[in-house]
Amino acid sequence: MSEALIWEHMTVREVRDALQAGTRTILVPLGVTEQHGYHLPLRTDCYNCEEISRRAADRTGCFVAPTLAYTYSGGELPGTINVSPHVVTQLIVEILNSLCLQGLQNIVLVLGHGGSENDRATQEAAEMFLRNNPQFHDRTIAVFRFWINSPTCQRAFEEGDFHSGWLETSMLLYWRPDQVRDEYVLDEPEVVQMMREDQDAYQLRERNVEHELVVPAVRQNPAIKVGVMGEPQKASAEIGRQVTEETVSALVELIEAMEAASD
Repeated sequence: MSEALIWEHMTVREVRDALQAGTRTILVPLGVTEQHGYHLPLRTDCYNCEEISRRAADRTGCFVAPTLAYTYSGGELPGTINVSPHVVTQLIVEILNSLCLQGLQNIVLVLGHGGSENDRATQEAAEMFLRNNPQFHDRTIAVFRFWINSPTCQRAFEEGDFHSGWLETSMLLYWRPDQVRDEYVLDEPEVVQMMREDQDAYQLRERNVEHELVVPAVRQNPAIKVGVMGEPQKASAEIGRQVTEETVSALVELIEAMEAASD
């Protein structure tokens, strides 16, 4: 039976031995520290990518890198820590370089946060790293977005359940129920409806001059006090189990395809 190789818990000898034994795949969980309402912790997206990565690694025997908890949210409620997408891109490039130098062949960046800015920063990091480092063109790098590979996640998005709703709450209820608070508070009804219709509606985009070439200043809508985009009261651990199985299976399939191509 395979077992996840948790990088931060290993010693120099253990990593060296695993590499010499042929382990060449590593999962890099990319989370964020951001607002998740009154019922979920700021670390929710870190749990998302960590738990999915660890379970996939348990089935494939690959490495799991330490979680990156500082990326870009775009939210501005208390507790959120934003790091510029440009910095995130560069940090991921440095991580990729370090892993490739150590001999890793297959690297999967596992996103736990679905923000559009962070998504672009991650994709651009992977693309620019390979473009600027032809010596590593024999390596395979992938960006895994768990929500794309899960029918349950897609159903949630179709219902306007984008953030801290029944989808994410169910996932936490399944793998970390001790972190879920019984405080399902929502914003005012009109604010909730606005966010369910458009996940980027939390942003206010204002121009000093109304012209398409003028760059807007962007900030979070001050009417948002809680920031829940969904219906967390519909959550259950069983839904979380289903999402976990869907996402982990998809990640395992990706890992196996990458490893088969590198044999």
